[in-house]
Amino acid sequence: MEIHIRLELGASGANLPLFVCFAAFVVTFVTTRVITRMIRAGRGPFHDNVSSSGVHIHHAVPGIILLVIGAFMAVATNTSSAWTIVAALLVGVGTSLVLDEFALILHLQDVYWADEGRISVEMVSLAVACLGLLLIGVRPFDVSGDSAGADAVAVGVSLAVLVLGILVCIAKGKYKLALFGAFIPFVALVGAIRLARPGSRWAKRRYGPTKLARASARTTRYDARWGPATDWVCDFVAGKPSEPDPVGQ
Repeated sequence: MEIHIRLELGASGANLPLFVCFAAFVVTFVTTRVITRMIRAGRGPFHDNVSSSGVHIHHAVPGIILLVIGAFMAVATNTSSAWTIVAALLVGVGTSLVLDEFALILHLQDVYWADEGRISVEMVSLAVACLGLLLIGVRPFDVSGDSAGADAVAVGVSLAVLVLGILVCIAKGKYKLALFGAFIPFVALVGAIRLARPGSRWAKRRYGPTKLARASARTTRYDARWGPATDWVCDFVAGKPSEPDPVGQ
């Protein structure tokens, strides 16, 4: 008896490589955080993870190797080949390992358990969200709608407006809205219209004292409302910071 199972993911049907990449990314991140928290507590088989030479190999290193191998494999194999699944697996695992230590790469210092290390969790969260949107069929810069015969000029203008909105979001320091705006154009437009963050390039160049004060007040209210919840989620996922931020080099 044959059983045919078809998983509908998005408008284009099943996308097994993307699903494998997404699953590998999430599972690797959860596993990595469990292991690192056990190392932090001095428990588990990896608690003594320093080599005899005194060198600590950060997991971003094997992550980069796996990511490079997976990327080369993806571009060198036929899309219908089973090796595409292997490539997706390697890319998912490698990307997860690299982004889990994004803060270390950004600061070129070991800030894994410092407050600055929270940016790694934010990057992983954004990556998961983007992969999830791709998995359900939401494509970046898709402004054509459902009409197959959409006018090329209208599509071009819509795309130009979307790109402009994303660039304005970036200039205003609204990086998350810029990222999600590539998938959901309305988000980019809202971010472009609203006040910039006070430390952004847009605010420094375009805002006078009155408008800058308004932007600072709005940012303070936003951080006071959502900051504690964001910190709680980060602490739950990554562990509460226990080390001070290192002095800049």
